[in-house]
Amino acid sequence: MTASVRYIVNDATSATAFYRDQLGFEVLIEAGPGFAMLQRDDLRLLLNAPGAGGGGQGDGTHPPEPGGWNRISLSVNDVREEAARLEEAGVTLRSPVIEGNAGNQVLVADPSGNLVELMELRQG
Repeated sequence: MTASVRYIVNDATSATAFYRDQLGFEVLIEAGPGFAMLQRDDLRLLLNAPGAGGGGQGDGTHPPEPGGWNRISLSVNDVREEAARLEEAGVTLRSPVIEGNAGNQVLVADPSGNLVELMELRQG
């Protein structure tokens, strides 16, 4: 089963490059600066610019905008290695590597400020 998540981004073209090049997503549809659909494993990621139609329209009471604290979580084998690679590539780290009960994680931000959690689950 595939789950879909929609992120509001400032520019779907730059966000697509980030998710493809930095986080290994496959681009399924790229429709200019307003919309893109990507996939990684069982996660389909829909990227919409505000006002670009469809999911970029909001609910009529508040305009959609990027950012916030909701996030997708992606499993990685070595979170410290991934954090170092992404930081070297110029990706904004929003947290240091955090050691938790279930494993280690780091928060990174896409070009619009949407959060992505990279999680290395504890084995055993």
